Amino acid sequence: MNNSRPKVRLSRALGIPLTPKSVKYFEARPYPPGVHGRARKNESDYKVRLREKQRLRAQYNIRETQLRNAFAKAAKVKGAKTGEALIVDLERRLDALVLRAGFARTIYQARQFVVHRHILVNGKRVDRPSYRLRPGDVIQVAERSRQMTPFQVAATGAHTENVPGYLDVRHEALVAQFTRLPERSEIPVICDEQLVVEHYSR
Repeated sequence: MNNSRPKVRLSRALGIPLTPKSVKYFEARPYPPGVHGRARKNESDYKVRLREKQRLRAQYNIRETQLRNAFAKAAKVKGAKTGEALIVDLERRLDALVLRAGFARTIYQARQFVVHRHILVNGKRVDRPSYRLRPGDVIQVAERSRQMTPFQVAATGAHTENVPGYLDVRHEALVAQFTRLPERSEIPVICDEQLVVEHYSR
């Protein structure tokens, strides 16, 4: 079975390519899957907000409970827009930063690398994809894991077209430092977070 097919269907349903492989499929058929995909009717406000929430979940590959908990925490942040606080908090996840640093091709691969204990934070193995980094923390690929083909590819800078400004990356060494909290405008996530806030606030 081609494991990329479900990701392609999900990409088309949400209107965003979720993996590099899904990009070409998405460009060829940029409408939802199914016989009625091209003829999408007028949608309710609820459905629009729900889809935006699902988009955010898919881009970080997280469960509903994880997103709901992150929203509850973001809603308590003083002096910040809840939606922006939510995105910034999710971007501090270890798997997200492994992806942004170019050590993985997709968020799914980044999660796998963390769970399989290939990633160190400040010199210690961390196997929780949801682990939140703080400014100054250093991510690196474990010494014994560097001979694996995916990491040898990553060390050439193959996945690093758009490393964001809040990461300082040395690709050949497979080391990255999370230098500061990101601005929302820097985070490469396609989402109208205000719709997500409205979904959870209803």
